[in-house]
Amino acid sequence: MDAMAWIFDLFWMILILSMFYPLIKASSLRSARIAVIREIERKRGSRVITLIHRQESMNFFGIAMRRFIDIEDSEEVLRAIKMTPEDMPIDFIIHTPGGLVLAAEQIARALKKHKGRVTVFVPHYAMSGGTLIALSADEIVMDENAVLGPLDPQLGPTPAASVLKVIEKKDINEVDDQTLIMADVAEKAIRQVKNFIKDLLKDKYDEKKAEELADKLASGYWTHDYPITVEEARELGLKISTDVPQEIYDLMELYKQAEQRRPSVQYIPVPYQKGESRDRG
Repeated sequence: MDAMAWIFDLFWMILILSMFYPLIKASSLRSARIAVIREIERKRGSRVITLIHRQESMNFFGIAMRRFIDIEDSEEVLRAIKMTPEDMPIDFIIHTPGGLVLAAEQIARALKKHKGRVTVFVPHYAMSGGTLIALSADEIVMDENAVLGPLDPQLGPTPAASVLKVIEKKDINEVDDQTLIMADVAEKAIRQVKNFIKDLLKDKYDEKKAEELADKLASGYWTHDYPITVEEARELGLKISTDVPQEIYDLMELYKQAEQRRPSVQYIPVPYQKGESRDRG
């Protein structure tokens, strides 16, 4: 009986620990992230705000959830900006597939209005709404292999620009009413995004260049998931730096994807020096 009771108690201890382990791990990660953020702020004399969307285990059962830019994000970012002195620089670290246009525009507008210098860091990617936020900055700093994305509006799963193409290519009498309604909405959506982009860029570029950039980014020139590289962004006329501080990469290490049963990528996680021998006995 004593052995059975011991096994039963051990089972419950393991079960309780397994339930609380995600909470303990999450708390430890938060502390580590805050420590790195404080270090960046100390070195750069800035307020650091992060908008990082990665798949993480968020509850007792380790269920992975993927995030996008939403209203809760914009509320938190606007609150952080409001708590920052007007003349203090803001370092905004972003890693996102995009999200709600309204939320992205709110964040971009608030960063644009901030009187202190705003630097947006893109260590890996800032697609769609993430690119919109990046355009609001005084300086965009990207990893040399990071990417931005087009800003063409989407009507549900359908690109607004593609709806307008249908209207252009078909006789109006052959187009159903629903498509005509979508085309009207698509035209308005593209015009609104273009105007917003021009407003973000008007202090950095002349009117003609701002118009050109807005048209290229919002008119469906590429597919919505097209990766705009550093080189291509520079060719478009965007001013991009690639001097990403090491601390930004250190911070991203603390936002790993949810663990998988079998890792897809493996390597020895130490930097190698040029010419260093790989023969390690």
